[in-house]
Amino acid sequence: MGRCVDRHRPRRPAASSRVDGAAAPQGHGGDRGPLLRAGSIQRIGAPARGAGAARGAGVHARPQHRGRRLSLPAWSEQFDRDRLRNVPSTLPPIITREWAWAGATGAGVRVAVVDSGVDAGHPAVGHVDGAVIVEHDPEAPSHVRFVEGAHGDVFGHGTACAGIIRSIAPDCELFSVRVLGARLTGKGHVFAAGLRWTLEHDMNVVNMSLSTGKQDYFGLFHEIADAAYFRNVMLVCAVNNVPGPSYPSEYASVFSVAAHVDKDPLHFDYNPEPPVEFGAPGVSLDVAWLDRGRLTASGNSFAAPHIAGIVALTLSKHPRLTTFEMKTVLASLADNRTAAHRAG
Repeated sequence: MGRCVDRHRPRRPAASSRVDGAAAPQGHGGDRGPLLRAGSIQRIGAPARGAGAARGAGVHARPQHRGRRLSLPAWSEQFDRDRLRNVPSTLPPIITREWAWAGATGAGVRVAVVDSGVDAGHPAVGHVDGAVIVEHDPEAPSHVRFVEGAHGDVFGHGTACAGIIRSIAPDCELFSVRVLGARLTGKGHVFAAGLRWTLEHDMNVVNMSLSTGKQDYFGLFHEIADAAYFRNVMLVCAVNNVPGPSYPSEYASVFSVAAHVDKDPLHFDYNPEPPVEFGAPGVSLDVAWLDRGRLTASGNSFAAPHIAGIVALTLSKHPRLTTFEMKTVLASLADNRTAAHRAG
């Protein structure tokens, strides 16, 4: 049995894989306007005394006329007592593992593995429900092209991640989005296009055991991660294996994951100090690899699919959970929490 130690070596970097910034992302750049904009403040009561009272930019002092209904700021109408609907609680008073995933298999949950491809013929994977290759294409307007259909794994990394997810959520619908090449490297705009593809094709969970440290891509990936959050597409991201920036794993909208030494696939920890939220098995693991083989490997890349599998398992039993609620569930059930929070 071979051994793959995850240390970013030349020509054969191991997990977590990285993408570079060789090409600027399309539709990203130029003057995007101010980072901050003051919200309007609506003053209630008498107008300011004195002619020409000073008004700061974006600040409006307007008298409230008697007999008129106050005009609410944008979005506030959702919380008007006359319009606010009763939102049923999706979380019980005490969250337990029994409640979260007992009896669940991952059925009905669409999980994408954005990686080096997935070997659908590997016994640990079983089958793949859909696949697409995202490639750099200098002739295309977006500089990328999509080739949908069955494909293999050019490195083994994606198959390892898919096998871990399948072992935890065996009945999930698994999709492969290949954005990395045979050296486990790729281009930032290709990675971003692959991530957008998962949103456009209604994935529920996306595993990303890869990252970019290029600051040029910070805004682009942040925008996509926020779009996923608002759609309740749950992004699970491995942090980089070496110190330094790691996008999109550093965003608050994603589940950021690093490795710990425990081998139990359902043993995970919660870290209250950013940027890494969860720890899961990822050291000296026996994982699926190329040619239907297996390999002993270490890295944050292999921790992320454990969390992705647990998210898929829980979501199959509780499909109405939001990303915010799912993080609450995992934080409550983490093994480093008190036994009272994990009763049952």
